[in-house]
Amino acid sequence: MGRVVGTVSRGLRCPIIHQGDNIEEIVVDSVLQAADQEGFPIKDKDIVSITESIVARAQGNYATVADIAQDVQSKFGDETIGVVFPILSRNRFAVCLRGIAKGAKKIVLMLSYPSDEVGNHLVSLDELDAKGVNPWTDVLTEQQFRDYFGYKKHTFTGVDYIDFYKSLVEEYGIECDVIFANNAQTILDYTGHVLACDIHSRVRTKRLLKENGGETVYSLDDILSSSVNGSGYNAEYGLLGSNKSTADQVKLFPRDCQPVVETIQQMLTNKTGKQVEVMVYGDGAFKDPIGKIWELADPVVSPAFTAGLNGTPNETKLKYLADNQFSDLKGEELQQAITTFIDEQDDSSSDAMDAQGTTPRNLTDLVGSLSDLTSGSGDKGTPIVYIQGYFDNYTK
Repeated sequence: MGRVVGTVSRGLRCPIIHQGDNIEEIVVDSVLQAADQEGFPIKDKDIVSITESIVARAQGNYATVADIAQDVQSKFGDETIGVVFPILSRNRFAVCLRGIAKGAKKIVLMLSYPSDEVGNHLVSLDELDAKGVNPWTDVLTEQQFRDYFGYKKHTFTGVDYIDFYKSLVEEYGIECDVIFANNAQTILDYTGHVLACDIHSRVRTKRLLKENGGETVYSLDDILSSSVNGSGYNAEYGLLGSNKSTADQVKLFPRDCQPVVETIQQMLTNKTGKQVEVMVYGDGAFKDPIGKIWELADPVVSPAFTAGLNGTPNETKLKYLADNQFSDLKGEELQQAITTFIDEQDDSSSDAMDAQGTTPRNLTDLVGSLSDLTSGSGDKGTPIVYIQGYFDNYTK
């Protein structure tokens, strides 16, 4: 009988990572130990995925509320700051907001509605319809929002994010006005000094603000893009991709990851003779059908990966072949016909009918999502994921 197992994804346990640890040695040793204990061979085109968290921990890439506050104050001075389009997350934004508040004199907090950009809802579309509210044109004050919709708690967390975020700002004795709008330029009616806190739409938000009279415009990737008093930093992403570490500290997205993945790849080649691909991953890129939350709160799925993970899949839809070109065949004859077709295909087939329905996404986004689902976000203790057979097709 031929091979009956395709892609296999294994979550690997490793020691708890601390600042200063040699992350490359730990990852390689963990992979080799797992392969020995579980009895699986290391093969060419296997994939090692490493969660961004342990890379950042090894780097000691942390910053405090005070560090954030100093950078914000240096950029905005004593101006009223418009904080626009933050996501609704205790883990992702609460500590950042505390730092922003500590460095500000007054904040106008502008929330998108009915949801933030990753799908955390303040209200439902049905509720907007019932009240005759158009989120694309209507600007609501906090009181108007409450009059329409009352006090709403997040489906999963049970948090009223309006009250929660406002309370974080007011802890520092800072006045906080809350408004609701989806047009970036709306904030310019309140202040010309704006911190854009959206993730994937931040470039457009900044452009619109600057083109329409914004005086001082930054985004989260501009905050802690360099070290403040010896703090951690990320030159490319700043506070984007950060997570709560303690009540007054965040762990930043890891920096300088490309040498990490390339060193791990070379070490595995030296020890096994095999060419294994390596990537660092953060959030997967998928959407929850119940909570409507798009998982990707990091700026990218993968900040660094080896060359073999560049590009998109070139795949053939097997069911299309079975239902069309080879609909008159069955059993061994059908298997042989499909095998021959796949072996003879070229890269141009990705635009053909036989490729329609396959997933036109970057390999790193697909593998990162698989890795994120495998490792989970809780207590599995498997921050390294070892994937085999991902690049195999029906003929292998």
